[in-house]
Amino acid sequence: MTQDELFKKLVAHCKEYGFIFPSSEIYDGLGAVYDYGQNGVELKNNIKRYWWDSMVKLHENIVGIDAAIFMHPRTWEASGHVSAFNDPLIDNKDSKKRYRADVLIEEWIAKQDEKIEKEVEKARKRFGESFDEEKYRATSPRVAETAARRDEVHARFAEAMNANDLGGLRQIILDCEIACPISGTRNWTEVRQFNLMFSTQMGSTAEGANTIYLRPETAQGIFVNFLNVQKTGRMKLPFGIAQIGKAFRNEIVARQFIFRMREFEQMEMQFFVRPGEEMKWWNQWKETRMAWHRALGFGDDQYRFHDHEKLAHYANAATDIEYNFPFGFKEVEGIHSRTDFDLGNHQKFSGKKMQYFDPETGESYVPYVVETSIGVDRMVLQVLSAAYREEQLENGESRVVLAFPPALAPVKVAVMPLVKKDGLPDVAQRIIDQLKYDFNVVYDEKDSIGKRYRRQDAVGTPFCVTVDHQTLEDGTVTVRHRDTMQQERVAIDDLYRMVDDEVSYRKLFRKLNL
Repeated sequence: MTQDELFKKLVAHCKEYGFIFPSSEIYDGLGAVYDYGQNGVELKNNIKRYWWDSMVKLHENIVGIDAAIFMHPRTWEASGHVSAFNDPLIDNKDSKKRYRADVLIEEWIAKQDEKIEKEVEKARKRFGESFDEEKYRATSPRVAETAARRDEVHARFAEAMNANDLGGLRQIILDCEIACPISGTRNWTEVRQFNLMFSTQMGSTAEGANTIYLRPETAQGIFVNFLNVQKTGRMKLPFGIAQIGKAFRNEIVARQFIFRMREFEQMEMQFFVRPGEEMKWWNQWKETRMAWHRALGFGDDQYRFHDHEKLAHYANAATDIEYNFPFGFKEVEGIHSRTDFDLGNHQKFSGKKMQYFDPETGESYVPYVVETSIGVDRMVLQVLSAAYREEQLENGESRVVLAFPPALAPVKVAVMPLVKKDGLPDVAQRIIDQLKYDFNVVYDEKDSIGKRYRRQDAVGTPFCVTVDHQTLEDGTVTVRHRDTMQQERVAIDDLYRMVDDEVSYRKLFRKLNL
């Protein structure tokens, strides 16, 4: 099964089992907009809690806010979004499809890297244990030729992006003979810039309405509240402000399911530091955030850092944490050193001081900022991609299982009476009543017990508790574990402790060493 086939199966699974639905599907949907179903919203909320608690509970110097989506339009002039929040777009004249020029080039560069890796793997198989990979990479003419071409294009690409050279981007596309995936032709238009912000009107009448924007990021709500939080919370540098909220971008090239959407949710934390200390904190937050991802247990080698070729207008350092999705390594989180750009510009545009008085130095200054930013929806897709498994069992059957970290699982326990009589459903309900105040528990009595197990595997439920006739005799139940499928008899009175030990966020937090 190819990675593309695997991804299609995952998308279908998300709909079939109540994770994610196309928005307004009865009206044929709305492009790049999705709704979360009953299991998807639980997974999403659990991810948000994992992030929020790791930031706000585990750090004494980080607090949270919830800023409004609508902001004064001058906010976006100060932030640079009105003038600089653009994507370079190019159209294929034959297919009439529109693409991001930078993404087309990045994908071409990634293909060259894949070519090199394939050559290395061929040589490894050919030479066996005597294979010297470093020497082969240095001496193979085919590898050297591909690498030289890749590096040359990479350098041109970085230069064109930093210079905002749209003609240069188009020339790279032509020189690399990049074809439209739909038409297969190289009949391209010029590259144009497209602003990604949604605008709307606010006012009582059309004539008196003001143009405002749906926020393209949540960070600015933190910056404009910097002094409010600092003074009311008596915060001392360094300190952080965290926020989870909706953002909106008019993505022309929205694709790959919920990876890139027009309405999405962000988890952002802005960490305010003394000028000159930003790089120390940038490096520290890189390691802290990578540890947060790896604590989920999906494999350390599935993550990597990717430094930005082109820095945003506000940054002096930026890197992405990328995960190896079925469609390749892609960003799930960004860590940026934003300098004093945001607070400095808001001070300039508003005329209000955005300075911090440092009691240790006796000076007032505009702090520098280190940002960590995750797309919640991308994180949901990352967890789903990592957890999805198709397994062949020893008895010849197969199963699909979502091997979520138990703390993130939408449902923690499924309680099942073996039969719908003899008082077994009543006992099952009493067990649910004992657990439901602390855990998301479901009751399932339909179909054979085997089919019920498979149904719970498909939504990632860690524990299935079966009430049978022995339960009536000795007060024990059968607990079936999702990952191993092993079963054990457990006293009803011990169920709460067993579940709590396994699904608590404590197990994840202890891995962070905070």
